[in-house]
Amino acid sequence: MPGRPAPSRRTVLRSAALTPVVGLGSAACSPGDDGAAAQPTAPVDLGADGEVAKGTVKLYRDQNVVVSRADDGSMKAYSTICTHAGCPIRKLEGTKLVCPCHGSEFDARTGEVLHAPATVALVELRVDVRQGRIVASPEA
Repeated sequence: MPGRPAPSRRTVLRSAALTPVVGLGSAACSPGDDGAAAQPTAPVDLGADGEVAKGTVKLYRDQNVVVSRADDGSMKAYSTICTHAGCPIRKLEGTKLVCPCHGSEFDARTGEVLHAPATVALVELRVDVRQGRIVASPEA
């Protein structure tokens, strides 16, 4: 085109180098394609009360919820959608949740971040036992 300067070599090389990185970054940060919500929008029956013994943690992968029961019998529940990039967490190692997307780690008993890149704790959910069943609800 007359009157329009040709791009410099630096501009061309920089554009070529950045294009694949942007594409890969977008794919790597995308949440899982299972369409699961970040947290329950209504009460969710997780299972029998006896499934989470005192001093243990149970990951409910299909519901994106983790439940822990303290030695005194009290329970806590958290959404298992990573607060960094929205990926569903499917791996529980002892009491540590490990995100598959970028390696963020969370304490399943407290929801707190143990390892970055996440900097925000997991979303706490309300958890009750109703008629012998563990039920998680959106309001903590």
